[in-house]
Amino acid sequence: MDPVIIVGAGPVGLALALALARQEVPCVLLDEGPGKDEPRPARTVVLREDTAALMERLTGVPLARAGARPAGWRSMRRKQVVHEIAYDDARPAPLHIAQHVLTGALRAALTGERLVRIALNSRLDSLEQEPSGVTAHTRGPEGTWWRGSYLVGCDGPRSTVRKLQDIRFPGRTAVERYAVAALRTELPWHDEVLLHRMPPWRASGPSAGEITARPLPEGVWRLDWLLPPGKELVTPELLLARVRETLAGWNHGAAPPYELLDTGVHTVHHRLARRWRADRVFLAGDAAHLLGALGTHGLDEGLRDVDNLAWKLALAWHHGPHEALLDSYQTERRAVVAARLRAADQALPLLRGGGGLRSYVPGAARGHDALLMDGHLGQGALGAPGTYADSPLAPGRLEGEVPVGTPPGTAVTDVRVTAEDGTFVRLRDRLGRGALLVVLIAPGTGVWERRHWVSAGIMPRLAAAVSALPHPAELLVAEDYPGAAAHTVLLVRPDGHLVTALGGVRPADLYAAAEAVVGGATKTETDAESEAEARAGAGAATG
Repeated sequence: MDPVIIVGAGPVGLALALALARQEVPCVLLDEGPGKDEPRPARTVVLREDTAALMERLTGVPLARAGARPAGWRSMRRKQVVHEIAYDDARPAPLHIAQHVLTGALRAALTGERLVRIALNSRLDSLEQEPSGVTAHTRGPEGTWWRGSYLVGCDGPRSTVRKLQDIRFPGRTAVERYAVAALRTELPWHDEVLLHRMPPWRASGPSAGEITARPLPEGVWRLDWLLPPGKELVTPELLLARVRETLAGWNHGAAPPYELLDTGVHTVHHRLARRWRADRVFLAGDAAHLLGALGTHGLDEGLRDVDNLAWKLALAWHHGPHEALLDSYQTERRAVVAARLRAADQALPLLRGGGGLRSYVPGAARGHDALLMDGHLGQGALGAPGTYADSPLAPGRLEGEVPVGTPPGTAVTDVRVTAEDGTFVRLRDRLGRGALLVVLIAPGTGVWERRHWVSAGIMPRLAAAVSALPHPAELLVAEDYPGAAAHTVLLVRPDGHLVTALGGVRPADLYAAAEAVVGGATKTETDAESEAEARAGAGAATG
């Protein structure tokens, strides 16, 4: 079987190569650059807690040490604090990290990876599809043809893969623009993100109506100033004036000493590819979607694309075509991103329009502040992680299905579980291996050695049901789970989304749910079963 070809060696392409390698799928990673990333302190990313955990699983590096998890978040309007939130176990802090640091960690994890071949200075210029695979040609010092089973375009907003497949990429250009600076300084608050709307001082040139400050390690802050609409050139003088006036405004007129590390202008576009799959070619990350207005984070969504696609490609690579399963990538992920873009497009006129009804309606400004907060905090239509409740992989109604604290299609809560070898691990640590997870909720098992309960009660029957599933599955045991009664059985996808919760051991329901989530029986499996039945019938006739 030919390897999977991944075009583009940004964070999404690197993460996909690692995710596939972890599931024993060989890859060729086409990197049009020299394999090094220029340090840019002002180019940072914000990863939600579960996405950061995915990156740590893939890299094996505790990325929190290289980034920052803020202690809290606050929003201000003029001089008044509108909202203030402290992060804790119930509301985990996101990870703020420089993109070159994240990319470096992913590259380091790929060093010596036997299943991934990285082709540097290799720019894709053509590709051809056949029923059995994909052929791609690259130009460069060692321009050549590459043969693959599938090809994934992770090659950014100007994706060559998308253009070669003639996939439209409609949307809006320059939805928002920000001037950005990374500087080392001391601010009046510590270790908190600040969203400051309508600051009470006047900036040089057009007034800055919104400023965001995010902490980074070693006393570094990233500051973002929302720019007025238009294409006005952001000169170094204008940016320095914004830095000085902002620091002075936050420090009662006296700007503290600062060291300017990096600057830039960040332009937000909103676009969504019409198709994310063209036979054996897929799109992921910025090649498939662009978003980022109102506090939403595009790279976080791109890494969620990786989590969704990797296990499906791995299953198809190992076991033959699973068309319904592969189609579900576009259905699930495109719907989530489209909903996020719709929410942002609906909110933008309210939040950026100025004047209008909000000048006369009491409390309108506060309501708009709360709406903007959703994108930054990862909640509501603007920011909440997507769910796959309407997925084509969702099983039909099951007789034994019961409700738990996690609705079907939603990412499961990370709880402590007992693995098959008796060790205690986090549920999230077992994700991304290609196997389904079956979790039995059994209060009290945590205080007994595994040998005392593994052969008692319902465990033998459940173990037999798990071994008979149509796809490899790992059996885990948890003492509790939000909203779940004792003896509830959870079926979890390899990317951590709940398939169903069953009340007790129900082999038929468990099998039906597992078969649905891997796209039903494959053609190869169906043919094999038919041939086996035919051979059995022939044997009976001749006997």
